[in-house]
This record gives sequence, structure tokens and C-alpha cells, in this order.
Amino acid sequence: MYETCIFDLYGTLVDIHTDEKKEELWKKLALFYAFYGAFYTPGELREAYGRLTEELSAGKRGVRKDAHEVFPEIQIEDVFEALFRVKGVQADEPLVRHAGQFFRILSMDRLRLYEGTKEMLQALREHGKKIYLLSNAQKIFTEYEMQALGLTPFFDGIFISSEQGCKKPDLAFYETLLSACGIARETAVMTGNDGTCDIEGAKRAGLATVYVRTEISPDEPLPEADYILEQMDMIKLKDILLGQKN
Repeated sequence: MYETCIFDLYGTLVDIHTDEKKEELWKKLALFYAFYGAFYTPGELREAYGRLTEELSAGKRGVRKDAHEVFPEIQIEDVFEALFRVKGVQADEPLVRHAGQFFRILSMDRLRLYEGTKEMLQALREHGKKIYLLSNAQKIFTEYEMQALGLTPFFDGIFISSEQGCKKPDLAFYETLLSACGIARETAVMTGNDGTCDIEGAKRAGLATVYVRTEISPDEPLPEADYILEQMDMIKLKDILLGQKN
């Protein structure tokens, strides 16, 4: 029976879709920057954002380039700070964070929990399970999105790649969680929707695995996980994690 349940976030607990190519996004973000004296045309801002992100990400590209990850090995707030700085504006931490979060909100078409997510997590807690998050993501986005969705209280620990400088499937990311929280890997299970990042990475770390295929899973063959759900079903997932289903 599993004592520790580790989860991916996006595509596993949270259904999200972002589109950073929307013209309206860059128009409104350019206006936001102009409010503080950093003047860009929408096209200039989009080009600068892409260039600065590429520069900071040099040598750090991972196996995925999903929109919700936004180059997770870097801290994306460094990009939003640089966008002020190159225009001669010294932005403090709250302004940089708010710029990044405004960008995120503008890019977002959908942010919601999969049906039954809270009930599944609550059942795990009631059975004494430890619950952790291991997510390829940006803290300035994920921390606040989890708060908005009411997810944060369910977790005993939250590990986000932007804070660690590496991402799944890097073994170092898994080992950081296991070591920091004193997790016995033989009694822990990883649940995720990405066969490479979540399942192969977890298997290398010696964890049991549950793969859930969702709308935003990568287009890939089914991985060799211990359990496979070919579509989201929180009741079945709960039963697997509680050892109530073979």
C-alpha cells in the first residue's frame, strides 16, 4: 500500500490551456508596461520576450516545450524584469511579479480542476497519505493558480521546477523531493499525464507509477506504468492510490 502520493499538476489535477500567440495579449501587456514608462509596440514586446527567454534558457531546454511550462528551468520573472530594465525602468519584485501574472492571465483560455480532484485528494488525506506536488512550472504562476483553485491545503510539500533549476524527468528533481521530505521510495507512487517526464522519470527514481491520459497529454505511446487510465477518472485513481483496485 502506498504511503506517499506524488502528483504532477497540469494535465493531471488541473486542466489548463494557454495561448501566448494571441495578438490581444501583446497589445494589453504593452499597455501595462507603458503604464510604468517601459514603452513597446506589441510586436516589439513579443520579440523581446522571446529573445530574452531564449537567452536565459540557453543550454537548459528540456524534453518538452509546452505552453504551460514556459521554459521552467529558468525563473520567468527574470524575463519580465529584463523587459523593464532594457527600457530604463527599475522594477521592484511586486511589479515584476504582477507583470508576469498579468501575462499569464491574458494567455489563459482555461484553468479548472478535473472533476473530483478535491474529493480524491481529501480521501487520500483521510486515509493518512502524505501528498506532494512535483511540477514543471513557474512558481509565480503555479503558487497563485493553486491558491485560486483551492488546492494548496491538500499538499504536505510543493516542489516547482523554477525553484530547483531542473525539471522532470531529471532524476535530480525527483531526488530533491525524496531527500527533503524523507520519503521511502518503495512506498511512494507518482501520478502524471506525461509518459516521459512523469512515468519514465519516476521509474528511474524507483517509484511506482500511475499514468493518466488527458486532453493535454503529449502525443506518445502508452508508457510502461504500473497502472494506466486511458482517460481521467478520479474515482478509479483514488481507488488505485488507496490500494482498493487491482
